[in-house]
Amino acid sequence: MILSTQTLQEQFKSFYQEQQPKNFEDALEKFAIFGGVEWAPMDTSKPTMELIEKLVFPDYTYIRNDVSEVTTGMPMYHTVLTGIAMGDGRTHTAFKRAGVAGEVGIKAVEALCESGIIRLAPSRKVFTSWSEHSVVADKLYFTSPFLRFWFAFISPLFKGIRDGDYKEVRERFANRESEFIQLPFVQLSQELLKLENASDPIVECDSYWDEELEIDIYAKTASGKIIAGACKYTNAKVKKSELIKLQEKCAKASIAADVFVLFSKAGYSNELKALKGENLKLYTIKNFKKLVE
Repeated sequence: MILSTQTLQEQFKSFYQEQQPKNFEDALEKFAIFGGVEWAPMDTSKPTMELIEKLVFPDYTYIRNDVSEVTTGMPMYHTVLTGIAMGDGRTHTAFKRAGVAGEVGIKAVEALCESGIIRLAPSRKVFTSWSEHSVVADKLYFTSPFLRFWFAFISPLFKGIRDGDYKEVRERFANRESEFIQLPFVQLSQELLKLENASDPIVECDSYWDEELEIDIYAKTASGKIIAGACKYTNAKVKKSELIKLQEKCAKASIAADVFVLFSKAGYSNELKALKGENLKLYTIKNFKKLVE
């Protein structure tokens, strides 16, 4: 089934249980591509492109037909979906990439949200005027990682894939793999944060964005606490400068955060670890274990 009805955390847990990756780095990197769809057992320690060539390319025609059943196969819908997958998710960015007018794009988004392939999220910015609201676009998210991957790397390059020429796909994926993984890392970090706050449940959790900046995590708890966070999926340890940058963003956005949280692939500097406490929580990808328990 190409369209998942599970939450992102449920999809991640299912993928982890089915594929049994050796570590959470492999789990995340393969989930970012294959998540939301059932696959035969794969060796998640292998390079992602090798798995794409083994699992996706040979069955391209069958998968394309399954995807088209969900999207109705309308070329304009596919163009808009590629605009979403390749950009920052904001509606105006997606429409610009797709080369469609705002009204046309909005109608396409309404139909695609109705189909369940994407969902729309409004900005968390508090607006003081309608004109200000019109500047800050809503964001669009795919409901499963595989569909996002499909419209980023497969659908727009279908001619080469159909003809057995994978060069362009390989090049695009090599250039964009790292940044492509960032979004599911942020989204799963948000899910982990919800689980970590069982004693003071989180009632709202998403990213924050306005016309000038973006914050990976913006959450509110039942008691009214504001949590702001940043997620860094890089091979370098996160330093104190990242915390300062997050605090500066909050100040600029007039967000009075009670707690700051950081999520890192590679850990933290000793200077930053020394600051850990009630008002600063530090997580690494190893903490993702809680998502699959």
